[in-house]
Amino acid sequence: MAPRRPKGAGAFPKPVESPVPTPPDPAELYAALDLGTNSCRMLIAQPKGSQFHVVDSFSKSVQLGAGLERSGHLSRASMSRTIQALRVCHQKLRRHKVRHMRLVATEACRRASNASRFIEQVQRETGLALEIIQPEEEARLAVISCAPLVSTRTDQLLVVDIGGGSTELVWIDLTAVPRRDRPRAIMRLHSGFHPSESPFPAAKVVDWISVPLGVATLRDQFRDVQDDTARFALMSWFFEESLAEFAPYKDEQAREGFQIIGTSGTVTTVAASHLGLKRYDRTKVDGLRMTSDQIDRVIRDYLTLGPEGRRKDPRIGQDRQTLIMSGAAILQALLRCWPTDRLSVADRGLREGLLYAQMSAHGVLEDAPY
Repeated sequence: MAPRRPKGAGAFPKPVESPVPTPPDPAELYAALDLGTNSCRMLIAQPKGSQFHVVDSFSKSVQLGAGLERSGHLSRASMSRTIQALRVCHQKLRRHKVRHMRLVATEACRRASNASRFIEQVQRETGLALEIIQPEEEARLAVISCAPLVSTRTDQLLVVDIGGGSTELVWIDLTAVPRRDRPRAIMRLHSGFHPSESPFPAAKVVDWISVPLGVATLRDQFRDVQDDTARFALMSWFFEESLAEFAPYKDEQAREGFQIIGTSGTVTTVAASHLGLKRYDRTKVDGLRMTSDQIDRVIRDYLTLGPEGRRKDPRIGQDRQTLIMSGAAILQALLRCWPTDRLSVADRGLREGLLYAQMSAHGVLEDAPY
């Protein structure tokens, strides 16, 4: 016998209404916008303990640097695409009433002869005041974003940020820092690579370099090479040659205690391919450690697929398929040269570094209990 419903009740009990979440206080919100050679990305977040909670985000491939290698300036079409994306960012910032923000542009705007006119146009048409940052700050911000992924067993750290127009590499010596403090010492670099007197043991930046070759600019250098495998080999060799003066290459370093952290769309795409993800999942990718053999297998698979196969591969995605082999060439060159057979994957970078730096400067983050 079916249970009797209370008199007047419907087929199902009336759902209990959940309380409407309280919107974050605008005074607590921080924004970071990264306008690169290939992409426009933004995060809006609020501090939460030693980390932050993302309230809103935006990411779009705008190809701002398209044609820059040949012409030396930003094209009208690329500027128009970018301004459309920046209008969306402005709407999000206004809707959330964000007060604290840094909106930065990198390599494409550093190199373009008409960059200043473009920055003025952006201000005029979107109300956003973009700031072109120099390579050292870009490298520093990428480094501090990766602090949570630094192992307490790491003595020597290399952070690699493969961008659209440039690649930043920073070599850090952590041997003078107590093991439990090593990730925290990386975070303290937000004030500069050579901080003034500090009561804390300091991470020592041995060397850093910004190579004006990223996934878009390296691809464009070898666009005329028709053979896919030959083009990949040439790109990898050419990038390796550009690192000849980077200090770590002068002496053989021990593998023990050495960690490479890679942050870029290339690295996260290779990781997603290795995991066989049909849909990207940041929780599975960020912090993943891959061996050089695993990375090589993914790259060989990309080469076997060829341009048409890569175009159809859901693990790579439409935005990344024309750029993945130039990024893979950079990655392979780095693993050939450095004394480690493992890479830590970071789905984080300039935006996260900008947020950490702002929040740290304002003292709103708790001391990270790494």
